Parts: sequence; C-alpha cells; structure tokens
Amino acid sequence: MIAHNLGLLAAAVDAESQSNPVLNISIFIAFVGITLFIVIRASRNNASAADYYAGGRSFTGPQNGFAITGDYLSAASFLGIVGAIAINGYDGFLYSIGFLVAWLVALLLVAELMRNTGKFTMADVLSFRLQQRPVRMAAAATTLAVCFFYLLAQMAGAGGLVSLLLGIDDKIGQSIVVAIVGGLMILYVLIGGMKGTTWVQIVKAFLLVGAAIAMTIWVLILNGFDLSRVMQSAVDNSVATPADAILAPGLKYGSNPLDFISLSIALVLGTAGLPHVLMRFYTVPTAKEARRSVVWAIWLIGGFYLLTLVLGYGAAALVGSETIQNAPGGVNSAAPLLALELGGPLLLGFVSAIAFATILAVVAGLTITAAASFAHDIYSNVIKKGKGDPDAEVKIARRTVVVIGVLAVAGGIGVQGQNIAFLVALAFAVAASANLPTILYSLYWKRFNTRGAVWSMVGGLAAAVLLIVFSPVMSGTPTSMLGADVNFAIFPLQNPGIVSIPLGFALGWLGTVTSQRKEDPALAAEMEVRSLTGHGAEAATEH
Repeated sequence: MIAHNLGLLAAAVDAESQSNPVLNISIFIAFVGITLFIVIRASRNNASAADYYAGGRSFTGPQNGFAITGDYLSAASFLGIVGAIAINGYDGFLYSIGFLVAWLVALLLVAELMRNTGKFTMADVLSFRLQQRPVRMAAAATTLAVCFFYLLAQMAGAGGLVSLLLGIDDKIGQSIVVAIVGGLMILYVLIGGMKGTTWVQIVKAFLLVGAAIAMTIWVLILNGFDLSRVMQSAVDNSVATPADAILAPGLKYGSNPLDFISLSIALVLGTAGLPHVLMRFYTVPTAKEARRSVVWAIWLIGGFYLLTLVLGYGAAALVGSETIQNAPGGVNSAAPLLALELGGPLLLGFVSAIAFATILAVVAGLTITAAASFAHDIYSNVIKKGKGDPDAEVKIARRTVVVIGVLAVAGGIGVQGQNIAFLVALAFAVAASANLPTILYSLYWKRFNTRGAVWSMVGGLAAAVLLIVFSPVMSGTPTSMLGADVNFAIFPLQNPGIVSIPLGFALGWLGTVTSQRKEDPALAAEMEVRSLTGHGAEAATEH
C-alpha cells in the first residue's frame, strides 16, 4: 500500500505535465458557451425591474432550491473545503458542518418572513417600518461589503484553478485569469439579470453535485467501499505531526480554541445575513415556495457536504497532503488533483470546468445583489426618494455591475494563494455582525427603531472590518495577505465573529433604548401581519 501511494504521489507531483491545456481550454469554452446561451435565452423576458432583480418571481420551490444550492456551494465549498479536509482533516470538516447548520437558522428564523415582507433587497425589510434613507444607506453599505469579501474568495479560486490547469504560476498570468473571470461575470449579469443567473446556478448545481457523487463513489470503489481504509491511506500520506492528527480535532485550531469558536459562530449565524442568499427568497411567488426552496436546499447542500468528507480524505489518500500544498493553486487544488488522479486529464478538465462554472455563477449572483442594493436602495429610494423611474433604476444597476466587476478583479488579484474557504468565513463574519442583528430585531422586536438599526449595521460592519485588518489575516504571519515582513496585527484571532457579532447585537439594543424617537405603530403592525401571513406581499408576475 505504501509503495502504491508513493507511486501515486509521484504521479500527482507531475500534475502539470499530465494535464492537457488545450483540452482544458476547450472544455472551459464549451461550458462558457452553454451558460451564455442559457443567459441569453433567459434574458428575453427581462421587461421590468422585477424581472431583472427577482426573475419575475417565476421560479418554483424546487427550482429555487437548486438555485440556492448553486449560489451557496461556491468555490469555497468545492475547492476550499476539500483542500481544508485534505490538509487539516477533522478541523477542515468543521467548515462543512458550520455551513450546513447555518441553514437551520435561515429556515427557522428568516426565510419566510423575509419573503413576505420584502420586494427586491434586504433593505426593503429593514426599512419597512423605520426611516427609509438612513437605514437603506446603512444596509446598502453592509451589502456591498459582504459581497466584496465573498467576491474576493471566488476570484482567488478562479486564479488558483486555472493556474493549476494551464501551469500558470506567475502573478501576471493569474491576474489575467482573474480579469477574464471578472469580464465574463459582468457579461452574464448585464445580459441575463437574475433570471439568467438563476438558470446558470440551477445547471451548475446539477453538475457540481453530480460530479461530487461520481468522484466520491470512485474513491470508495478504489478502497473497497471501506471509508476507514480511505482514512488510513490519508494518514499514511499526511504531513501532519503526528500523521494521525488529521483524524482528530485540534490540528488547525488546537493551539487557539477561541479561533475555532469565533469561526463556528460566524459560519452558523452568517448565512441568514448573506444578502445574495436572502435575495433568492424574492424569486419565488409565495411564502410556501420560499419554505420549499430552503428545504430542498438543505437536503442538497447537506448531501454535498457529507461528500466533501470522502473527497477531502480521498485527496489526502490518493494525492498526498504535501503534493496538494506544493501545487500551483495550493490547498485549493485538492479536488482538481483528485480528479486528475481518478480519471486523468479528461476528468480533470470536466471537474475544473464545473468549478469554473461554479465561480462564474456565484460571482454573477453576488454582483447582481450588490448592483440591486446600490440602484434600488441608494439611487431609487435615497437619491430619488422613492420616485425614480424603474427603467432608469435598472440602467443604474447595469452600470454598477461594471464598477463592482472592476473592484472585484482588483481585490481578487491581491488575495491570490489564500484558502478560499477561509476568505468566505470572513464574509460570513461580516454578514453575521452587520446584517443578522438588524434583521432579527426588525422581524421580532416591536420597539426596534432607526437608531438601533443604523448603529447595529454600521457598528457591526466597522468592528468586523477593523478586526480583520488588525488580525493575522492581514499581516504578521507567512500566510497573511501582506506576509510576515509587515506586522500590525494586534487582534489575535483570525475570525472576528466572537467579538463583532455580539457587538452588533449590543449596539442594536443600545441604539434603540437610548433613542426617544417612536416609530410608526401602524407600519409596525402592518409589517408583523405581512411577515406572518404574507398578506400584501409581492405576487408572481404573469408573462
């Protein structure tokens, strides 16, 4: 067995020479062509703001469940988590658990009420019974911040993935790849809007879950359907000390349990505050379909995350931890290298193309969410005071897409080599700190007022971002964004959730109890009735 594994390890080291750049590019172009065709077909019915932002509210629960799955299972889920499990074992699988459990919070506390109360964006709910302008501006700021952090992770995944496939390991080459992804993202959103993006995500979810199932079965077949044998091979090829540390907790977070607690809080609470996930609830016609879509998403996402356990340990067993760490894409290369080991260049090309489609679909969803927030919340409701022309609003949204795309490309170039699951965890921390407290207070606390909402969002956002800037994520360690040569890290934890999330809740409470302003009780009553019953909520648009 050891000799066999060493042979596989040597083969994996030569991954670049085994991969076929022409084949990979051909498969990429085919995938992009198919998804662009879908986007163009779907865009034919984009006649109104509801069509562009919410897909005409024409998707069924199962369809939206697959779209949520496609939106949620990002490059972090496929590339980052498989790599994290391959390198850190049990501690890497904690990402999967956190991402999955988070959906229970979204289902039980947020999904149906958000669908009943809102129209296009998260700010529609938060400002329903409060002062429109300050709340919408704060909500737009938090939405743009969360989307930006999430976009960084996807762009980092794109650069690492294509560098592995084409053997591009220099900064300039990877930067060009990131720019191409950004250009395609802009094209998708400008043409297709939410409807086109949703259909791409549905197709991508089918492909991604199908590929994960096929690779999992393949790994198990090679090991006689014996998971313990897979894990033993992973131990044999591990670079951990001792080798069997990948089977027990503590390999990554054992030295600082607070970091693990902070990460867990951010993952579990972050999903219910992610603007691009919340926006998905507006693409269905009724609250019942919103509930169905989340139930479908939980089953699909839960099944996928169970597969990552086999894929991660399978990558460690068949490829080897050291090979994965030394690959051009680093830890994010585990899943593509496993595909190369299982099915050669052809499977590597298909799996990487699916991962590439994953990145494109997710960044398109994030971009349209950020653009909708700026155009609908800031332009239409703050600048135009709710009297703007819907057609002009959509034009502003399209221009915003271009600006966001350029910023995402610039940021993505700066985070090359970072573990994308880790980067997404930062986005979750910002979402849970800035958005979730205000969402829950708005839906469940009648006394909640404008000052509480603004303090909660602005304070939670500022705390999360500042703690990230002054943490080891940014400086002070070899894996920091600025490297070990620059060190201004004064916050010891890598994820700020344990501090910034309670602070967001505390600021929301403090702002409310110190304000003398009374909000309109009639609007509060209307919001309560609408959120619980759906009466007066947006209906489906008939075409």
